[in-house]
Amino acid sequence: MSKEVPSISEAEWEVMNVLWNKAPLTANEVISSLQEQKDWKPKTVRTLLDRLTKKKVVGVNKNQKVYTFFPYYSQDECQRAEAQSFINRIYGGTVKSMLVQFIQEESLSEDDIKELRSILDEKPSK
Repeated sequence: MSKEVPSISEAEWEVMNVLWNKAPLTANEVISSLQEQKDWKPKTVRTLLDRLTKKKVVGVNKNQKVYTFFPYYSQDECQRAEAQSFINRIYGGTVKSMLVQFIQEESLSEDDIKELRSILDEKPSK
Protein backbone atom coordinates (compact mmCIF):
# COMPACT_ATOMS: atom_id res chain seq x y z
CA MET A 1 0.00 0.00 0.00
CA SER A 2 1.27 3.46 -0.77
CA LYS A 3 -0.42 5.20 2.18
CA GLU A 4 1.44 5.85 5.41
CA VAL A 5 1.32 2.84 7.72
CA PRO A 6 -0.56 3.66 10.95
CA SER A 7 1.32 3.28 14.22
CA ILE A 8 0.62 0.05 16.07
CA SER A 9 1.17 -0.80 19.72
CA GLU A 10 3.35 -3.59 21.06
CA ALA A 11 0.30 -5.77 21.79
CA GLU A 12 -1.05 -5.09 18.28
CA TRP A 13 2.29 -6.28 16.88
CA GLU A 14 1.64 -9.65 18.52
CA VAL A 15 -1.69 -9.95 16.70
CA MET A 16 -0.08 -8.83 13.44
CA ASN A 17 2.65 -11.46 13.76
CA VAL A 18 -0.03 -14.15 13.94
CA LEU A 19 -1.80 -12.73 10.87
CA TRP A 20 1.44 -12.36 8.90
CA ASN A 21 2.27 -15.96 9.68
CA LYS A 22 -1.00 -17.35 8.34
CA ALA A 23 -3.87 -15.21 7.10
CA PRO A 24 -6.78 -15.04 6.69
CA LEU A 25 -7.76 -16.22 10.14
CA THR A 26 -10.94 -16.10 12.17
CA ALA A 27 -10.92 -14.25 15.50
CA ASN A 28 -11.03 -17.62 17.28
CA GLU A 29 -7.96 -18.82 15.35
CA VAL A 30 -6.06 -15.65 16.29
CA ILE A 31 -7.16 -16.07 19.92
CA SER A 32 -6.08 -19.70 19.96
CA SER A 33 -2.69 -18.92 18.47
CA LEU A 34 -2.02 -16.08 20.91
CA GLN A 35 -3.16 -18.04 23.94
CA GLU A 36 -0.33 -20.48 23.23
CA GLN A 37 2.14 -17.58 23.68
CA LYS A 38 0.38 -15.04 25.93
CA ASP A 39 -1.90 -15.14 28.92
CA TRP A 40 -4.53 -13.02 27.19
CA LYS A 41 -8.28 -13.33 27.49
CA PRO A 42 -10.29 -13.74 24.27
CA LYS A 43 -11.89 -10.32 24.83
CA THR A 44 -8.43 -8.71 24.83
CA VAL A 45 -7.56 -10.24 21.46
CA ARG A 46 -10.93 -9.23 20.01
CA THR A 47 -10.34 -5.66 21.23
CA LEU A 48 -6.92 -5.63 19.56
CA LEU A 49 -8.41 -6.95 16.30
CA ASP A 50 -11.08 -4.25 16.50
CA ARG A 51 -8.45 -1.53 17.03
CA LEU A 52 -6.36 -2.80 14.11
CA THR A 53 -9.46 -2.87 11.91
CA LYS A 54 -10.38 0.72 12.88
CA LYS A 55 -6.81 1.82 12.10
CA LYS A 56 -7.16 0.10 8.70
CA VAL A 57 -4.11 -2.07 9.35
CA VAL A 58 -6.25 -5.21 9.26
CA GLY A 59 -9.12 -6.00 6.92
CA VAL A 60 -12.16 -8.17 7.56
CA ASN A 61 -13.67 -10.54 5.03
CA LYS A 62 -17.39 -10.52 5.79
CA ASN A 63 -18.41 -12.63 2.80
CA GLN A 64 -18.33 -15.84 4.77
CA LYS A 65 -20.40 -17.19 7.64
CA VAL A 66 -17.46 -16.53 9.97
CA TYR A 67 -15.49 -13.30 9.53
CA THR A 68 -11.80 -13.65 8.70
CA PHE A 69 -9.06 -11.12 9.31
CA PHE A 70 -6.09 -10.32 7.08
CA PRO A 71 -3.30 -7.71 7.11
CA TYR A 72 -3.49 -4.73 4.75
CA TYR A 73 0.25 -4.12 5.13
CA SER A 74 3.15 -6.53 4.85
CA GLN A 75 5.44 -7.16 7.78
CA ASP A 76 8.22 -5.40 5.89
CA GLU A 77 6.09 -2.26 5.37
CA CYS A 78 5.24 -2.10 9.07
CA GLN A 79 8.83 -2.70 10.13
CA ARG A 80 10.06 0.08 7.84
CA ALA A 81 7.43 2.50 9.17
CA GLU A 82 8.27 1.60 12.78
CA ALA A 83 12.01 1.99 12.14
CA GLN A 84 11.47 5.39 10.53
CA SER A 85 9.27 6.51 13.42
CA PHE A 86 11.96 5.39 15.88
CA ILE A 87 14.71 7.21 13.98
CA ASN A 88 12.60 10.37 13.80
CA ARG A 89 11.66 10.33 17.50
CA ILE A 90 14.98 9.29 19.01
CA TYR A 91 17.61 10.46 16.52
CA GLY A 92 15.99 13.50 14.95
CA GLY A 93 15.51 11.68 11.65
CA THR A 94 19.19 11.02 10.98
CA VAL A 95 20.16 7.41 10.40
CA LYS A 96 23.85 8.29 10.72
CA SER A 97 23.44 9.29 14.40
CA MET A 98 21.72 6.02 15.18
CA LEU A 99 24.30 3.92 13.36
CA VAL A 100 27.22 5.71 15.01
CA GLN A 101 25.74 5.13 18.46
CA PHE A 102 25.03 1.46 17.82
CA ILE A 103 28.46 0.84 16.32
CA GLN A 104 30.21 2.58 19.22
CA GLU A 105 28.12 0.81 21.88
CA GLU A 106 28.12 -2.71 20.44
CA SER A 107 31.13 -4.98 20.17
CA LEU A 108 31.32 -6.11 16.56
CA SER A 109 33.21 -9.12 15.29
CA GLU A 110 35.53 -8.83 12.31
CA ASP A 111 32.88 -10.64 10.23
CA ASP A 112 30.22 -8.14 11.35
CA ILE A 113 32.45 -5.25 10.31
CA LYS A 114 33.17 -6.85 6.92
CA GLU A 115 29.47 -7.41 6.33
CA LEU A 116 28.61 -3.82 7.26
CA ARG A 117 31.36 -2.51 4.94
CA SER A 118 30.04 -4.67 2.13
CA ILE A 119 26.49 -3.38 2.63
CA LEU A 120 27.73 0.23 2.66
CA ASP A 121 29.89 -0.32 -0.44
CA GLU A 122 26.91 -1.70 -2.36
CA LYS A 123 24.56 1.10 -1.27
CA PRO A 124 24.19 3.71 -4.02
CA SER A 125 24.73 7.33 -3.01
CA LYS A 126 21.74 9.66 -3.13
